Amino acid sequence: MHMRLPAALLLAASLHAAGVSSADRLRWFEEARFGCFVHWGVYSVLGNQYNGKKGGTYAEHVQRVLKIPMADYRRDAVEKFNPTKFDADAWISLVHRAGMRYFVITAKHHDGFAMFDSKVSDYNVVKAAPWHHDPMKDLKAACERQGVHFGFYYSHAFDWGEEHGVGNDWQWNNPGGDKLLGGRNWWLTMPDKLADVRKNYVDKKAIPQIRELIANYHPDILWFDTPHKLPPEENERILHAVREAGPNVVVNGRLVRGEGDYESTGDRAIEFPQTPGIWETVPTTNESYGWNPLDTSHKNPAMLVRVLAKAVSRGGNVLLNIGPMPDGRIDPKDVAILEGIGRWMNVNEPSIRGCGRAPVPVQSWGVVTAKNRTLYLHVFDWPKSQLVIGGLDTMPAKASLLANGAPLKFRRLNDHDLAIALPQSAPDPADSVIVLEFSEAPRGGGIRLLGPTNQFLTFDAEQRGGGFGRGDGKANRYYLTNWTRTDQSLSWTVRLNAPAHYNVAVRYEKGSGTGRYELQIDNWKAARAVSDKTQPESLGQIDLPAGVHQIHLRALEATGGELFRPLELQLM
Repeated sequence: MHMRLPAALLLAASLHAAGVSSADRLRWFEEARFGCFVHWGVYSVLGNQYNGKKGGTYAEHVQRVLKIPMADYRRDAVEKFNPTKFDADAWISLVHRAGMRYFVITAKHHDGFAMFDSKVSDYNVVKAAPWHHDPMKDLKAACERQGVHFGFYYSHAFDWGEEHGVGNDWQWNNPGGDKLLGGRNWWLTMPDKLADVRKNYVDKKAIPQIRELIANYHPDILWFDTPHKLPPEENERILHAVREAGPNVVVNGRLVRGEGDYESTGDRAIEFPQTPGIWETVPTTNESYGWNPLDTSHKNPAMLVRVLAKAVSRGGNVLLNIGPMPDGRIDPKDVAILEGIGRWMNVNEPSIRGCGRAPVPVQSWGVVTAKNRTLYLHVFDWPKSQLVIGGLDTMPAKASLLANGAPLKFRRLNDHDLAIALPQSAPDPADSVIVLEFSEAPRGGGIRLLGPTNQFLTFDAEQRGGGFGRGDGKANRYYLTNWTRTDQSLSWTVRLNAPAHYNVAVRYEKGSGTGRYELQIDNWKAARAVSDKTQPESLGQIDLPAGVHQIHLRALEATGGELFRPLELQLM
């Protein structure tokens, strides 16, 4: 009698048989550091609006947000998708010039429409759209020609099409069964419905299409999302199918938590906690992932360059998203952003590619990346005369500007700090890079050194009392959550080489409760009632002598729920 093994055991068996470790798969990924994410599908035809109504933030969700019936979506989106201006080589050339070395595109998003020639489902770009063309073949070939790693996003849990009776989640049940099957964890109370999910979707569409993608396009990476829409064992089975079909394919951490090859931040993060291992963040050029002509909040290249440097300095990759237009062209706003990043990368790529964490504490002026015996100082705030890097114990053999190779003089301030003489003008207003070369592996660490301007992320604080949660890192959401008790507090230890005068402020988002908080620096204290302010709240001024100082942020009163959500402390 044949007995079926649990999904987790199947996965373990397939990994053992394949003999391929995450470290093996991730070698190219960690070296690349910077990639391009592309959300492109028939939803771009609608431009995030339908019948005079606007969709939500994410344009690729327009079918769900505006509850467009399947027949109407086919008629007004699928049957009008004819991107005759698509040019795969132009796309990948732009990506390559931007310094991106991997490319991930939506093979099937939540609408269930395959953007490749699928034999599993006729609901695809070759058979159902007037274009009758497979862009994935072109993009795969263009990536191979230009030395860019290629991969797919596949929506394994959502499917708003009508394939295999899956349907959509606002009229009946989606694969995860949110609506009719009893909510987020429906399988815990209705296990009999699990067989229907397997029959209707995972076995008949998701796994077969994933196998098609691996067999026909040989991707380097597969990107999944929304695992909560399926029971855990279904996600495990999908991961097992990937490992079986493509042992060398990198899998992100949103399919099975803790069993992917690396972890992902939340969408659109701009600040990052210290995270062990290899991880990736997925910002987008405006606030939508699919093309959204209603969203004009495009970020400038300088901001995204800094996001890239910050991520790499903490061991992460950046997969920056763009949403091409329905005619096949990349939006001119996105072109300008990628070209701007490319100009910076053309000069400063060595400070990103193959780099990672440096053995020094947080710096006040920017961030530091490291590669072998070299440190790269990413200076966001260019000082007037000299830059002091704190917590560097090893003396470099050479210092220079990465932009032009100009040598820089440097000297020891003490056993832990180095001063570097700088020219008056910064080579780049966004991020100027200084190269420190060593004859041995650089060493450092210890207590953070204060500078003229200091931002203390609560992500980096020492937590006391337990129970804190963490925001997803978006603008105004890089905070700590669940601060409900007076025994919870945050602290930082800092030092100064000379006396300094500072303005002190705290930035936070108000919680559901009420109360008071206190900031203490040595014997100096300032207490305030939590307000509705979204800008930094000034707490006064302080004179600090040279030496080591302790900073504590604590709750004095907390009633009715969450006191507040602190983002950062500022000493200016």
